[in-house]
Amino acid sequence: VFSEELPGLPPDRDVEFAIELVPGTAPVSRRPYRMAPDELKELKVQLQEQLDKGFIRPSSSPWGFPALVIEKKDQGGKRLCVDYRPLNAVTIKNKYPLPHIDILFDQLAGPKVFSKIDLRSGYYQIKIREEDIPKTAFSTRYGLYEYLVMSFGLTNAPAFFMYMMNLVFMNELDKFVVVFIDDILIYSKIEEEHKEHLRIVLTWLREHKLYSKFSKCAFWLKKVSFLGHILSEKGVAVDPSYYRRFIKDFSKTAKPMTSLTNKNAKYGWSSKCKEAFQTLKKLLTSAPMLAQPNIIKPFDVYCDASGSGLGYVLMQEGRVIAYASCQLRKHEANYPTHDLELTAVVHALKIWRHYLLGNTCHIYTDHKSLKYILTQPELNMRQRWWLELIKDYDVEIHYHPGKANVVADALSRKAHCNVIEARPTVRVICCEMDEIETPTEQHAELYSLIIEPTIKDQIIVAQNQDKGMAHIREGLDEKKRACFTLDDQGVLWFKNRLVVPKDMELRKKILDEAHTSMFTMHPGSNKMYQDLKQKFWWTRMKREIAKYVSECDVCQRVKADHLKPAGMLQPLAIPAWKWEDVHMDFIVGLPRTQKGYDSIWVIIDRLTKSAHFLPVKTHYTAATYSEIYISWIVSLHGVPQTITSDRGLLFVSRFWEQLQTALGTNLIHSSAYHPQTSGQVERVN
Repeated sequence: VFSEELPGLPPDRDVEFAIELVPGTAPVSRRPYRMAPDELKELKVQLQEQLDKGFIRPSSSPWGFPALVIEKKDQGGKRLCVDYRPLNAVTIKNKYPLPHIDILFDQLAGPKVFSKIDLRSGYYQIKIREEDIPKTAFSTRYGLYEYLVMSFGLTNAPAFFMYMMNLVFMNELDKFVVVFIDDILIYSKIEEEHKEHLRIVLTWLREHKLYSKFSKCAFWLKKVSFLGHILSEKGVAVDPSYYRRFIKDFSKTAKPMTSLTNKNAKYGWSSKCKEAFQTLKKLLTSAPMLAQPNIIKPFDVYCDASGSGLGYVLMQEGRVIAYASCQLRKHEANYPTHDLELTAVVHALKIWRHYLLGNTCHIYTDHKSLKYILTQPELNMRQRWWLELIKDYDVEIHYHPGKANVVADALSRKAHCNVIEARPTVRVICCEMDEIETPTEQHAELYSLIIEPTIKDQIIVAQNQDKGMAHIREGLDEKKRACFTLDDQGVLWFKNRLVVPKDMELRKKILDEAHTSMFTMHPGSNKMYQDLKQKFWWTRMKREIAKYVSECDVCQRVKADHLKPAGMLQPLAIPAWKWEDVHMDFIVGLPRTQKGYDSIWVIIDRLTKSAHFLPVKTHYTAATYSEIYISWIVSLHGVPQTITSDRGLLFVSRFWEQLQTALGTNLIHSSAYHPQTSGQVERVN
């Protein structure tokens, strides 16, 4: 039962791992990844070991997926893995249910002795159905191979392994055995009984030729940690970190206290520690009610990473099941943003493994590029390791737009911005302030609290002062004004929307609040109109909003143009001979020389890149520039066929254009504010 290494191929069993594909799927083949010399050396060793044990064989399959070598985190060394993401995408998912953790622990009634067994490389102890073996083919620098045993990274592997373990221990389940994937827990009320229970479990493992890893097993325990819980004679207790799941950002709040437990930290109970302690007490006594998970329905996981910690929320149908958070380790603080966000996803999958393994899981992150991690061709070693863990789960990664404040956005997904009305409570506040007996120091300065009128109050006042509103009130009985109504306070409404009079200052205040406030973040005209029309109405409202947004300086400078994409670039033709096509530009704003020159006229040949730098004065006329041009360019190189320049005063002057027409030269002017047309001369400048 306990073996240092697996002896070879597993025996033939009644059940074999099958890979069922979506109908109509064609074989998929990917080229092998490039590897460093050390990785190729390790790959060669791994391939030989797998061939010697009979786990793989050479293949001629039309399928093929790239292999990679990743480090083992538990015991060092490296392991051969295959990137089966394309295969998993077309595999029909196995919906075999994993046991619910609460149901498992319900069976533990008064046990006193525990033992825990962990199988060694459990996946390699199951054969693959013969016709599905070619689908597991993987490509390497040293050829194409295929697996004869269940490989790591196949999407249905956890569910099938759970199915096989349930078959093996079907008679013992809920009596003295609990099985979760490759973890086996044996529990008994007395030690003599536990001995018999252990014998039965080990006998079944021997008969089915299932091998365990002795270093990861533990026997005859009075207390054991299993699936995030502590099991003992007293019952099922929560893990010390259990209360984290009830409190949002637990680790961030507790950081002043947890930092005192660091190895070289000096103990000192500061004001920040006291504040954190009081905050945790308050949060714990007002912890939210968490929903019970339904193992049949899909889960939602919201992840977020920051410079100080990781936070995640497990949800189902909009209801919170658990919170989790942790502080960054020293090496994690150096991760790039992409890896840090991926770290949050991996931690969440590890923490809630007993919920998520075997179930559909939707992961939401505010890091947009992370949604492509399952199809990203180039991965570093850290990402490769994490991807092997992610592939055990049936996950879909989604981009959660906006600032993904994990809890806030998860509990309330904003469809559009609703207007919140604040009702004045001045009279109530004054009465309550009078009842408070607070001693005050003599000669203390008192400041008055001025409550500004709300926008609604300002609109009501403006309605009473507007002549157009009075005209509408007088004609309320007419059919064409049937949509207008007056409430008990004499406020005019259009259907259920407050009528805003023609007060441009007031309307601008409303538009400013809906566009530039810290809660709106410069929405577009359509979005802004949809928000405002729920509460307000005035004539030509949509047109005014569109005009307001079009004149917003921030939007014009920051937002991308929502226009049709530009056409294909049209490069200038390559000249057939030197000095046939020249570019011109001026370098201005230079210090004045002794001879009065303050600018440089740059003239460059587009074919040979040779250039003339002619000193000139900014007050020269077009005639003077023409004389210089004839003396230095035409006399030395001949008349060019084309001149490319910007739209400077000289180049668009009538004198210059008539001169070039007489010489037979074609003038090309660049687009305004687009110097790339004359990029060659711009680079020389």
